[in-house]
Amino acid sequence: MRRTTALRTALSAVLLVGAWAGAGFPSASAADAPTAESRTGTRQASAGLLAAMQKDLGLTESQARARLSAEKAATAIQPDAQRAAGASYGGSWFDPSTGGLTVAVTSEKQAAAVRATGAAVRLVTHTARSLDAAKAKIDRLPAPAGVSSWHVDPEANKVVVDVVSSARSDNDVRKFVERAREAGPVAVEQTAEAPRTFSAGTVGGDPYYTGNVRCSIGFSVYGGFVTAGHCGQAGAGVSGWDGSGIGSFQGSSFPDNDYAWVSVGNGWWTVPVVLGWGTVSDQLVRGSAVAPVGASICRSGSTSHWHCGNVLATNETVNYSQGAVHEMTKTSVCAEPGDSGGSFISGDQAQGVTSGGWGNCSSGGETWHQPINEILNRYGLTLHTA
Repeated sequence: MRRTTALRTALSAVLLVGAWAGAGFPSASAADAPTAESRTGTRQASAGLLAAMQKDLGLTESQARARLSAEKAATAIQPDAQRAAGASYGGSWFDPSTGGLTVAVTSEKQAAAVRATGAAVRLVTHTARSLDAAKAKIDRLPAPAGVSSWHVDPEANKVVVDVVSSARSDNDVRKFVERAREAGPVAVEQTAEAPRTFSAGTVGGDPYYTGNVRCSIGFSVYGGFVTAGHCGQAGAGVSGWDGSGIGSFQGSSFPDNDYAWVSVGNGWWTVPVVLGWGTVSDQLVRGSAVAPVGASICRSGSTSHWHCGNVLATNETVNYSQGAVHEMTKTSVCAEPGDSGGSFISGDQAQGVTSGGWGNCSSGGETWHQPINEILNRYGLTLHTA
């Protein structure tokens, strides 16, 4: 029988609890229940969330509150602004300096309609569609290990190719960049290290295991939870923090994608909560509206727990040693081995599951996540929301 006092240490990322109810026990102790602050999500940000943003983003408390409010507004108007831009849409991003959404357009004719939605406008040369087409051509190129990733940067209005600093003069890297430039407008930037996935060997007392790999739970869906594909193949069994069986991988894809979903049974069930690990109040999940580039975002994982940063890029192709993974979101949030599969959340909106990155939470780094909506659509799953 599972003890309610073990709930906090049992899981990372999403609350996955055992069958206490069937044994006549409450599902969680009062100490483990979501607080009033947690239940309100971004509508009344918890002191812990504000403290994390102050620490990781260098903000004051009032600046953190204002940013959460501004990001929520920007996320809400983003779909309308894109529709208003029509075929001239060149991408969009949240600008922390102005606290608003900026939309790139290739024609002044659509500018007034875009401004009417509340967004600022920037005139650019290339449409998002043409940049996406250029990136798709680059996706078909064989990438050497010295190429880290590539993505469309709406603010630069180019496809940005990141290369590992130590490999920038490598002949294969230079040839890749030359061929990439033939696909369209390309800018080359440098990164400190090559990306890697964040799975880890078995460590006692952590959330879930498959074989000798430890990963983190992402988000509850009806019937199970979503996580990273590199953590296990379809059919692989999954055990919880106490060694008891949770369920099994029902679907998994890696590389090309990095997502999976695990069924839940054997007396376990799911609830729409992301663990704050004592750094912040446990966060209720209320939806999956996509945060724009530039918005703040936080991550929960079983190794490094709770950290925050910014969205740096979307639809990025990441070149792992196991193969390229597409349609990823890059962030400035740190992560460490064992955090794979864990939750990325912006305010109270689910964003994706941790895939990999470079660096750590002592010296810093960057981390990618696979967007949650892509996973839900792929497997026909429904996000469990509060």
